[in-house]
Amino acid sequence: MNLPNTISAARIVAAPIVAALPFLPSVGVRVFAFVLYLVTAISDHYDGKFARERGLITDLGKILDPLADKLLLLGTFIPMFLLQGAPDDALLGRLPAFTERSAYAFTTWGVEAIWFPWWVLVVILGREAFMTWFRGYAQARGVVIAAQRLGKWKAGFQYTWMGASYLWFAVKLLLDEQQWHGGAAMAIAQGIGLIGGVTMVVATLLTLWSLVDYLSRHGEVFGRPRVR
Repeated sequence: MNLPNTISAARIVAAPIVAALPFLPSVGVRVFAFVLYLVTAISDHYDGKFARERGLITDLGKILDPLADKLLLLGTFIPMFLLQGAPDDALLGRLPAFTERSAYAFTTWGVEAIWFPWWVLVVILGREAFMTWFRGYAQARGVVIAAQRLGKWKAGFQYTWMGASYLWFAVKLLLDEQQWHGGAAMAIAQGIGLIGGVTMVVATLLTLWSLVDYLSRHGEVFGRPRVR
């Protein structure tokens, strides 16, 4: 196993840990979850970079890297939706309840609560599932769909949104435990909320835009025969 594949494998191992830690009501644990998320997200850049620069691209790496990406996405959005979905959300209401469900909506200047709606979750995860299928479909017809700049911008805003959520889980718990509800503490909280809310909106728009862009660029594959 070479270095890039080892990094990808480590990201796969880290994904379920990143998913589980926000449900533990401990500031220290949630700070660790945020740091682990950052390390895992940043390492996504380096495993591919090392593989390309050192000529270490392998068939195993082509499997591990996208698998790690999908697991991290799923592993972060599940706790984000459960902790930040609105109490009356149609999808959230069908899931098992727990103590802190819907307790971590972003808050910022002039906005009391920025919830994570179910349809945004469907858009994000649905787009990833479709693109995974679409790339395989196109490859079977001799077309390789490379990552586009728009998709990279989408990923950047998604990662920032996810990071803001994980930081917020720790910060809000700390503020509530210490009863810090004024001055600098609230300015920090509202700043995190502003970043989280804006990046959620932009990431969702870029998710839809990038999907349309991919289909407009490569939609002709639907008329191609399968390569034998």
